[in-house]
Amino acid sequence: MTRAGASRPRGDGVASVGRIAMLRIAPAPGRRAAVACAALALLALGPAGQAQPAPAGGSFLRFTKDTPDDSRLAVVRHGREVAVFRAGSGVVPDDCARGQGWLPDGTYVLGAHHTAYDGTLVKGYAIELGSKRCHDGTVRSQLFVHSEMTRTGGRGRAENQRWDGAADYTSHGCVKLSPADIKELYRILDRDGWPRTLRVERP
Repeated sequence: MTRAGASRPRGDGVASVGRIAMLRIAPAPGRRAAVACAALALLALGPAGQAQPAPAGGSFLRFTKDTPDDSRLAVVRHGREVAVFRAGSGVVPDDCARGQGWLPDGTYVLGAHHTAYDGTLVKGYAIELGSKRCHDGTVRSQLFVHSEMTRTGGRGRAENQRWDGAADYTSHGCVKLSPADIKELYRILDRDGWPRTLRVERP
């Protein structure tokens, strides 16, 4: 079982607590996307999706909420957690707070996954989650699982491309992993097969 290390809460290639950064997300093939993980209507061009491995039967990803900067993302196969990573989402534990709340509860269909995503702030490894309506009807849109890195997966100079520790686990709603952990997640899923869904729940 794989477990991610600890760090400090701040921003998700999006924004830090007390310091808002605009985030533009590249669109999936054939369409333009609005803001991802932020409540700003910005547009950017992005890469085409890549070939997807066949879905793994009896498997899914599970994001279990604890705190916005210290929750868990698990790979579950046939009822057993085979890998668990520290992850964050949002800056406040309110899934209806647009632009700052964590990921709404429920089931998400995994979209395209990229290893060289080239949005304005979200770059490198990124899994598309789409949109979700929370319990009061608020729609949280353009959500991802991602990290902070350059388009090629390295450590850049800009804040959104430079993982500095636990402060970078928080976000405007996207699920955030450390660069090492999202690469390990991809390694596991590329080897064993990609699931179709992400389940978001409370403990």
